[in-house]
Amino acid sequence: MPWQTLLNRRDRLPANPDLGEGFATLLQQLGTVTPFELAVAGGRLMATPGLAFLVGYQAALRMLWPSAPLSLGALCATEQRSLRPADMQTRLNGLRVSGRKDFVTAGDAADWLLIAARSEQPGDDPRLSLTVAYPDEPGVRVEKLPPMPLMPDISHGRLFLDNALCELLAGDGWDAYVKPFRTLEDVYVLSAMTAWLYGVGQDCDWPQNLQLRLLALLAGCAEASRQAPSHPAGHVLLGGLFAQFESLKAEVNEALAEGPLEWATMWQRDQAVMDLAAGARAKRLAKALAAT
Repeated sequence: MPWQTLLNRRDRLPANPDLGEGFATLLQQLGTVTPFELAVAGGRLMATPGLAFLVGYQAALRMLWPSAPLSLGALCATEQRSLRPADMQTRLNGLRVSGRKDFVTAGDAADWLLIAARSEQPGDDPRLSLTVAYPDEPGVRVEKLPPMPLMPDISHGRLFLDNALCELLAGDGWDAYVKPFRTLEDVYVLSAMTAWLYGVGQDCDWPQNLQLRLLALLAGCAEASRQAPSHPAGHVLLGGLFAQFESLKAEVNEALAEGPLEWATMWQRDQAVMDLAAGARAKRLAKALAAT
């Protein structure tokens, strides 16, 4: 990570209601970057916490699929609020996929879709494969859902698949993709959101001690990004980073309250996104601690 770039950066991109166009503008400005650089430098440039979250999510997708196109994408896995393979009904038949995914982040704006689908033979245990489909192909339809109170500037969609042509990625869909993505998303969203806060702190001249600790948290995220998402030590490091983030909340909220109302309002509205996966993260941490 070129830290000097982050330390010297003072610009911010205006919010673009077209998420795909806004992401293309960001990539054009950043040039060739690693996923971690995308999360941190991109998160710093975003106008809202929601847009910073989206950048972290895109960075995690690029760790999951390094060959991802240079455009907005989405992982489509959740069905009936569950990620368990046994609960999924979406099916792969040859190179055709059919089914439905109920909650896809920025799905209506995505240029490509990673889709988890059941692929086992009848009578076998549930098995997932990961496929790639494109929204403009026959049999692919994304329905835009109403805005949520949390991060209302980030859309969500429901995906319908009817014998849609797809590409098949190598490896087991659960072990190689869906399971590790939950950890990758934690790492890169934490990085992007911390970078956004660090940028606000720069703009609003927060106490130097607070800015430095946010920067130290980003340095820890850099190390976590180098850990394999399946390795217990990585989960322990990530647990420490989230504990560090939690310990800064009161000071961050106090600093925000003393600055422009716009920043404080956005953060108070959207910060709960960091707690959505806390339960699953705690379980992974407990298993990792038991294994170390």
